[in-house]
Amino acid sequence: MFTGAGFHELDPPDDDAVATLLGTVAERVVRMLRKRGRLEEEPEVDDLGTLQAASMQSRLPLPGDAPPPRRSRRSAQLDGFSLHAGVGLHARDREGLLRLCLYGARGPVAEERVSELPDGRVAYRMKRPAPDGSTHLVLTPEAFLGRLAALVPPPRVHLTRFHGVFAPAAKRRKDVVPAAPPAPEPDFHPEPAAPPIVPEAPVLPPRTPRLPWAELLRRVYAIDALACPCGGTMRVIAFLEEPQVVRGILEHLGLPADPPPRAPATDPPEQTWLE
Repeated sequence: MFTGAGFHELDPPDDDAVATLLGTVAERVVRMLRKRGRLEEEPEVDDLGTLQAASMQSRLPLPGDAPPPRRSRRSAQLDGFSLHAGVGLHARDREGLLRLCLYGARGPVAEERVSELPDGRVAYRMKRPAPDGSTHLVLTPEAFLGRLAALVPPPRVHLTRFHGVFAPAAKRRKDVVPAAPPAPEPDFHPEPAAPPIVPEAPVLPPRTPRLPWAELLRRVYAIDALACPCGGTMRVIAFLEEPQVVRGILEHLGLPADPPPRAPATDPPEQTWLE
């Protein structure tokens, strides 16, 4: 009879096991992308769409005779995929676990590599030079925002998936995840009193688990839209939708009441490289 679950330390994988696992992962990912129509059968490395799709990657598919990267132990690389299994952490290594969590939750774009050129264009410094010697990807602000928008995941999509006993529907999940801490006992035990007469509350529809708009702005842009200069918190009283009323309030406060003019349509900008 199963009485509990425990974790046992295994021997580290060898280089052949890591390469085999990477080959399986790469084959399944490519098969899924082709099934969904996200990958061409024979992509060309000099195609503009291929370069745009890989513009935020550390290595770009540019032609050239670049030397292969130095291979370390328990690591493998295959057709743009890489797998590294040479780092182990002890269960009590809290600092190491923190660094691992930060590494897994890092963003796809490093902010310290982004800079603005004197002509207004945006330059992104790559982690490693390209085979042709290019070190920066130069884009117009509109094209750079387009690259960032492509990295935003669709709504209601799980970004972290758990498998095995850690899966949400696993029968043994309760045996391997930490239990909730017990509620603290009160310091005093008052005498039981007669229950008050409470009128029946109306049945409300179930609330959807959605975050308020102000909380979303605070998480994404680190801006508290409801922060008052006095130090308190503002609250929304009403939403004004009548254009004449909104214009009158803006003009009374001395704020611009007309939207900014639209820029004329232009051709898609071409990307350039800096050496």
